[in-house]
Amino acid sequence: MSSVRVRFAPSPTGPLHIGGARSALFNWLFARRYGGTFIVRIEDTDLERSSRRSEENILESLRWLGLDWDEGVQAEGAYGPYRQTERLDLYRRYAEILLQQGYAYRCYCTGEELAAEREAFLERGEVRYQGRCRNLTPQDHARLEAEGRKPAIRFRVPEEHAVTVNDLVRGKVSFDCEGIGDFIIMKSDGIPTYNFAVVVDDHTMKISHVIRAEEHLSNTPRQVLIFEALGWQVPEFAHVSLILGRDRSKMSKRHGATAIEQYREKGYLPEALVNFLALLGWSPGVEEEVIAFEELQRQFSLDRVAKSPAVFDLDKLNWLNGYYIRQAPADRLTGLALPYLERAGYLKTPLTAEKYEEVKAMTDSVRNYLNYLAEITEHVKIYFVDQIEIKEQEAEEVLSWPEVPAVLSALLEKVAGGGEISASAAKKLLKDVGKDLGVKGKKIFMPVRVALTGSIHGPDLNRIMVILGRKKVILRLTQAIKNI
Repeated sequence: MSSVRVRFAPSPTGPLHIGGARSALFNWLFARRYGGTFIVRIEDTDLERSSRRSEENILESLRWLGLDWDEGVQAEGAYGPYRQTERLDLYRRYAEILLQQGYAYRCYCTGEELAAEREAFLERGEVRYQGRCRNLTPQDHARLEAEGRKPAIRFRVPEEHAVTVNDLVRGKVSFDCEGIGDFIIMKSDGIPTYNFAVVVDDHTMKISHVIRAEEHLSNTPRQVLIFEALGWQVPEFAHVSLILGRDRSKMSKRHGATAIEQYREKGYLPEALVNFLALLGWSPGVEEEVIAFEELQRQFSLDRVAKSPAVFDLDKLNWLNGYYIRQAPADRLTGLALPYLERAGYLKTPLTAEKYEEVKAMTDSVRNYLNYLAEITEHVKIYFVDQIEIKEQEAEEVLSWPEVPAVLSALLEKVAGGGEISASAAKKLLKDVGKDLGVKGKKIFMPVRVALTGSIHGPDLNRIMVILGRKKVILRLTQAIKNI
């Protein structure tokens, strides 16, 4: 596939959301698969709501996901500038061409007049602009401008015309122009509307494929009409299905966090989120759901993007993220966990080399229990508290077993009589207690686990003893025996 140029063009009116990230990912994968160019431009013509803070949030979220761009903001190329507010002269120039060629006209209708017209026509079931200013004479223009009216510019939609798009995801889609009505391309303040600016940008940036959310499908006929009026080649369109919650309603906050930064803050790994987003509406053609970033780039194609809506399943995301947490190198995982441990008051950075190794051992011991890293504070709590609380009924029942006092006392005696505990030493201590008392398996391990952690579940018991160290093991065994 030659000259693939795709773009992600967010409006900087808030953080990068799941839907936007999925669109960016599909464009990025498509560009990488076919050796093309991925462009990031900013559609900031909503002057009241747009901000540089939101723009930076979006760009930082893309970087965190690993979606680098070849051209665009902060990566200037030959077709910039890449913010729409820096391209206003370009839009005005092409709007003037459309005026001169008769494809557009100046509209002097006020907001109040349009609202009254809309209300009247809604009663008849019509919603489009009725063309009040479509055929004004030069005298009409002069009179209206003398009244101080500032005109907008409307595109003249051809009557009895249909627009057909061969969408790469949805197939052949046709639109009847009769229901569109003449639409504004330049507002009276000189700011272009979305449908006009995006066409000018896509053409001048040589965009070959427009891959975006299904909600933009209704904008496509307006954009195609502008492309054709200016004599420009229409890019290929691919409209990706909506993302729904598990209740089949549109994705919202009640289905989980919606902004990428929220997942980052909770401790989701970027590779897990990318893997998850790729499977929202795209199928790799195999049953495997864990797909590495490099493999996604090799496999991605639009012909396996589904028409039907994708369902956001938080349980699936948690499962995927847990998998990637288990696969992550211990040092990387420790570095990611440190901010959560520090906020919980468990430690202060920077750490000594010895303390770092201790924290790494703690982190590694609980990684199998984590859906996301913010959960680590609860799981490693057993290593930091002075007093163990037994809240589980099953744990209390374990301590009521008749063998427990003898098991804990025997282990306490052996630990108190030795040096620091190593992994092999811990294993031998537990084995020797069993031999001395004639007790096996869970009759040893369960009481010791409850005494040291307050729970019947958790990391490997040998690792717990090593991480706690001799003094803490003695203290907790003593407390448990006393409480019994």
